[in-house]
Amino acid sequence: MKYFSLVAIALLMAGCGGKEDAAPTADAPAPAGDSPSVANTTEPETTSSAEATAGAAVQLSPTQGNTANGGLKITAAGAGVKISGMIQGLKPDSEFGFHFHEKGDCSAPDATSAGAHFNPGNQQHGNPQAQPHHAGDMLNVKSDAQGVAEVSVDNADVSLQTGQPNDILGKALVLHAKPDDYKTQPSGDSGDRIACGVVAIQTN
Repeated sequence: MKYFSLVAIALLMAGCGGKEDAAPTADAPAPAGDSPSVANTTEPETTSSAEATAGAAVQLSPTQGNTANGGLKITAAGAGVKISGMIQGLKPDSEFGFHFHEKGDCSAPDATSAGAHFNPGNQQHGNPQAQPHHAGDMLNVKSDAQGVAEVSVDNADVSLQTGQPNDILGKALVLHAKPDDYKTQPSGDSGDRIACGVVAIQTN
């Protein structure tokens, strides 16, 4: 009988032993999201295809009995053009009317073959910084004590190599003996034409 009781107790203890707390199995931490989504920072390629700005040149030659001459460069600048360069052989410390003319012809000894001021908009002559004025009207050129003028003039009313009515390609650029007064019609009382040149595509 004692034997039976001991067996029963042993079996009972074995059953309870199975309920012992087992060490909790710590779940492996979820892999940290250390591969952040990389923002696509590749910007669209702005291959600013440097628009080939049209370039032209004018060789100013003196008219009969005069000495003014020089080389000028004309480049497209925004909707207009920029004229830059040097003119020499001028009366020192003076001002000279400076205009685009309607014809590309400097063949006459006094350059009258270049016609009137370039005026595609059919306006009255005037100050280029006010209205109205011809498209070809520009500020006077000024010479220094040596009779040399450094030219840097902007003209927003004309274009270069556009095929538009205000395109100056093939037109004449004329320098006058006196300053333009910006009011006398039709050309500002700027006197004789002392130098003339035709706007032509620059070839390098």
